[in-house]
Amino acid sequence: MDSQNNPLNPAFISLVRPTLQLIKQASGYLFAFVCLVWVLRGFRFNEFLKSIPTIRWRWVLLAIMLDILSYLCQGLRWQFLLRPVGTLSIWQATQAIYTGLFINEILPMRLGELVRAYLVSRWLSVVFSSVIPSLVMERLLDGIWLIITLGLMTIFVPLPKDLLETAGLSAMLVLTVISPFIYVIFRKSAKTPTDKDRKISSNLSVNTLSLRCLITSFLGNLIHGLQNIGLSRFFYLALSLSFLVLSLQALVFWLVMWAYGLRLPFWVGAAVFLIVHLGTAIPTAPANVGTYQFFCMVGLTLFGVEKPLAAGFSMVVFILLTGPIWIIGFLAMSYSGTTWRTLRKEINKLPYNRENQVSSE
Repeated sequence: MDSQNNPLNPAFISLVRPTLQLIKQASGYLFAFVCLVWVLRGFRFNEFLKSIPTIRWRWVLLAIMLDILSYLCQGLRWQFLLRPVGTLSIWQATQAIYTGLFINEILPMRLGELVRAYLVSRWLSVVFSSVIPSLVMERLLDGIWLIITLGLMTIFVPLPKDLLETAGLSAMLVLTVISPFIYVIFRKSAKTPTDKDRKISSNLSVNTLSLRCLITSFLGNLIHGLQNIGLSRFFYLALSLSFLVLSLQALVFWLVMWAYGLRLPFWVGAAVFLIVHLGTAIPTAPANVGTYQFFCMVGLTLFGVEKPLAAGFSMVVFILLTGPIWIIGFLAMSYSGTTWRTLRKEINKLPYNRENQVSSE
């Protein structure tokens, strides 16, 4: 078949990819806009201004400190997951995480995940693709604890009927997504990719590979990387830290509720946090503006909180927990010795960097 008529040839892909990306971003922005409009319909600005002086700031300060601690725990977890690739300090891992969070706050579609992976690959002097399995493993560990937490809540916590059904469906959905990954991590691989195989795959230009070869090569390296992490003695430490991270973040959310005057039990705060966590899992607008407020309101109203009060809290908790990320994330990126413009240029030409790095070995 003529390569020019082949719908999977590189020229066709290069034309279609920007269009698909534009559609994806537009859909995310539209959904976030609709969510924000719905939230603002129940927002009373005068009552919101009156509520600001009543906020108990000592609880807010404690929440922010625990939030920073949760990201330090994430840095330690990522350090453990990166051990099969190289040794990174907890400070560098946390710095990369905050840099990625800062990029996520100003750009859509969670591009910060690529940024932090690139920074770590540069600091460890390894191939960019070798860092990707650690990011996937993070999401898998979060998914495992999310399923366990949702399951325990449906059993021991008196949830509203609608939320109970949604929690069960969400747990089944997450389990369906992560089950194949768990299987490939712990099964015995029929063939382990050799260094020679990976070098051959790395030296092939993207323009000379078919889409099928690219996907096969990527999945093979991803599975191999996940298996290396799963067999590492640090895996179970990372699993324990994932529960600690989730618990700290739920506690932070509840403390801000308490500071705002919503004196609800901790399990209610944890349930609303999980709703927000699940609702914002799909990337949309920068910083999840709109979707964050929407799912926060949905969660609170399910527990009997009036819509105007829930709308005001959704704005306050977003500002209070996003502000420190902006400040620390900006400082983290500044001390990384690079800028967003430089990072974007480097990420855009990663295939060439990958080829040059391998060929120089």
